[in-house]
Amino acid sequence: MKAKKMTALLLSVAMGVSLCACGGNDAQNTSTGTPESQQAAEAGTEQAQTEANEEKAPEAQAAPGEVSIDFEDGLFGFIGNDKTASGAADDSVFSIEDYNGSKALKVTAQGKQPFVGIQADALLGDNASKLKTVELTIGTENPDGQFFACSGNIYGFVGEENTKTNEAWSVYLENGNPKTVSYTVPNNQSFGAGNFIVVSLETDNGKDKGAAQANMYIDNIVFKDADGNVLSADTSAEYVAASTGADRANLYVVTKAVNFEGFACKGDGWAQNGFDMPQEILDALVPGSVVEISYTSDNGDMWLVMPDAAAGWMRVGNGDGDVFAYRNNAGNIAQITYEQLASVCGDDVSTWGARMQCEASGAWEVSSVKVGMKSNPIAAVGAVNFEGFVCSGDGWAQNGFDMPQEILDALVPGSVVEISYTSDNGDMWLVMPDAAAGWMRVGNGDGDVFAYRNNAGNIAQITYEQLASVCGDDVSTWGARMQCEASGAWEVYGVKVGKVQEMKVLSQPTVFEGFVCSGDGWAQNGFDMPQEILDALVPGAVVQVSYKSDNGDMWLVIPDAVAGWMRVGNGDGDVFASCTGSVCQLTYEQLASICGDDVSTWGARMQCEASGAWEVYSVVVGIPAE
Repeated sequence: MKAKKMTALLLSVAMGVSLCACGGNDAQNTSTGTPESQQAAEAGTEQAQTEANEEKAPEAQAAPGEVSIDFEDGLFGFIGNDKTASGAADDSVFSIEDYNGSKALKVTAQGKQPFVGIQADALLGDNASKLKTVELTIGTENPDGQFFACSGNIYGFVGEENTKTNEAWSVYLENGNPKTVSYTVPNNQSFGAGNFIVVSLETDNGKDKGAAQANMYIDNIVFKDADGNVLSADTSAEYVAASTGADRANLYVVTKAVNFEGFACKGDGWAQNGFDMPQEILDALVPGSVVEISYTSDNGDMWLVMPDAAAGWMRVGNGDGDVFAYRNNAGNIAQITYEQLASVCGDDVSTWGARMQCEASGAWEVSSVKVGMKSNPIAAVGAVNFEGFVCSGDGWAQNGFDMPQEILDALVPGSVVEISYTSDNGDMWLVMPDAAAGWMRVGNGDGDVFAYRNNAGNIAQITYEQLASVCGDDVSTWGARMQCEASGAWEVYGVKVGKVQEMKVLSQPTVFEGFVCSGDGWAQNGFDMPQEILDALVPGAVVQVSYKSDNGDMWLVIPDAVAGWMRVGNGDGDVFASCTGSVCQLTYEQLASICGDDVSTWGARMQCEASGAWEVYSVVVGIPAE
């Protein structure tokens, strides 16, 4: 970059000398006034030019042709490892190194995939809302000196809901490495406070062929507004790990949530901090409810303390009395149920005292607390696809299709309609326009009927019982047509109807360390089971896989069982895995029905598989909550 800056400076000087020379000749040839008049004219011209420049120069904008960030100052505190774009995100190491003739950010992966978060909102400050385009140079380097093609994405998390959009990049040719790539904020979205950019390296051909993992270099980041003007960046900005709550593994679905307003605090390890409970929180603490805490902590744990309970000072959720908080895999959301609190503090909420506090074993910070009604996530197993159900609409517009006979036949008690979608606001529900009972909207909260939605906001589920509560028990009276709707612009990619299978919420799961792998459709990949996983595979246990796949499905393969090579969960022998599209579960009993009751005969290896390309981020084994 220094070399590039020096070249630009020399060109600027040369052009300046040339312009001065031309200007001098013109003055000699055309000027007929006195020296005094020439000086006055020149002074007036200079003042006018200064005023014009001041009027044209936008505030906090870099000069044309400059970059927003070139890393020459050595600062990169605005960079961090992002865990929101993918569960396969790496804990990469960052440094500033010489690369391609200038300073650049070096990203050294640690075995997984680099997902580099760029705190663009803090970098741009008040100008964040102007951001339209991000340009940057990406280079890759294999430590052994060979070149291998690599590719990834630039993700933008934009709008109030931090909606994820992306544009792909690739470096396939050695003579095209490094390469300038770009991302544009979609026309229907805007960038602002709380939004950020993520750069990933997701396909490393060298690593796939057994070579060392590639390093990635990022340089010359350019932020531009809609007119192409370059926006300057404050490189002293600090990276703050984004918490989109995308990881809902091991957690209950929470509906009718009441926010504990103003609950934001922090403490050192084993220190408590919190607030008096307002009446709306006390009213929400009823049987079947759950307290959900969004947080960070040094050790990943979090629980509650009720210091003024009539039963005494009570710590709830750290394992005392075998009461453990439920926590997601990322360790940033914890849940404690009313029943867990009542088991320690008593059934009468009025005796719990006024104050609710948080605590963890290491330094911690809580960003929010809410109380809502809990229910287990559900999956649609043995599903029938509603062929051709692909459509879209604006906010509050309905669109859909007449139901074929196979869908009508699948709509029986205990079934669920599952919708794969995107929407501006993350919501989605059904409309039954021709029901005998009248035009019916089901799942938006009318009559307290809420669709089940995953936290990523791309799968919605509405049960037969919910539909029947509005349209009646007789499906023949529901009318021929099923439509989708949301409060913002939406698009549906697929609809299916399957049998409701309740997902299990796991307490204190055992992690299958290092289980991160991927495969193409119908390809298997996995690892030998360590002793702690074999010990955890007992009657009542559940194997839980966090994943993504092209078709949304996932199952297990036990290739070395004494009973033979076994595929479990894809429907063979009517054994279906319970999958939500991001979490999949198989019970010990399902595995035993195929492989036999004696785990010692299952063989050493556990593998994953799906019908389309897939990627697994983690595997755990746990016992479901009571």
